[in-house]
Amino acid sequence: MSNAFNFAGGEELARIGATWFVSYLYYVLCDKTHLNWQNVKTVDTRKSNFNGSKSFHKDWLNEVLAMNEDKLDTNEIGVDPNDTKKMARALIPLMTSYQ
Repeated sequence: MSNAFNFAGGEELARIGATWFVSYLYYVLCDKTHLNWQNVKTVDTRKSNFNGSKSFHKDWLNEVLAMNEDKLDTNEIGVDPNDTKKMARALIPLMTSYQ
């Protein structure tokens, strides 16, 4: 996949979308009112890929924090790159009990 990220599970994250991943995980673990992740037609496919890639989620949050804001700004769900990174930072401490 040409848009794959160069880290473990990068092809999976590229299919899901980095911002979508953070948005959905934030919904799952932090805030049930955060619904931006629903703003795509491919929600079911992304959720399936999300559920099959849980072993990468903790590492992906750290990778998202290192991503270029311009790249994160290409998301289709209306989340600002700074908000994506704020959500990722809020999620990291929760990952110790996440399965």
